[in-house]
Amino acid sequence: MATKKSHQSWSWILMVLFITLSIVDIRFGLLGFVCIGAPIYHALRGDGKIHCSKYCPRGSILAKFLQNISFENNLPKSFRGKRAKNTLLTVMMVMFSISLYHAFHQPDIIKAVAFGVFRLMMVSLVLGVMMGVIFKPRSWCQVCPMGHATGLIKESKDKKIKSTTKELK
Repeated sequence: MATKKSHQSWSWILMVLFITLSIVDIRFGLLGFVCIGAPIYHALRGDGKIHCSKYCPRGSILAKFLQNISFENNLPKSFRGKRAKNTLLTVMMVMFSISLYHAFHQPDIIKAVAFGVFRLMMVSLVLGVMMGVIFKPRSWCQVCPMGHATGLIKESKDKKIKSTTKELK
């Protein structure tokens, strides 16, 4: 398999562009669905968490701008465990679901959904920045709900493949 080129050195620009465009016109917040969908797309293709290491604009921005101000502490093991990751994934999914539920009861559904996506993206970026300053710059990446979700997708696909090959034997 050919190695995939990393875009981490410049993909932070996409995050800055997303934030800027969303502030200018909140409807650009819908572009956040690309950030939500891309890792899932890669995982469903069988590439696992490749999005995290090669493409993620949030990881790129955290690495680029926090490297000189980070305290460089290690993330506590309790943050890296499955329980913490599952909790964070659940909280983010519930938060986003509530936003979408309320959005569909607004007069301008497009703007309301875009604001919900933008808010989710900004909350995760703010958490990532706080964690990146206190701990290492890309500490968020160790607990990122999207990274965890793609890991779960990969695990599920691997189990399915393993059970299918056992059935064939």
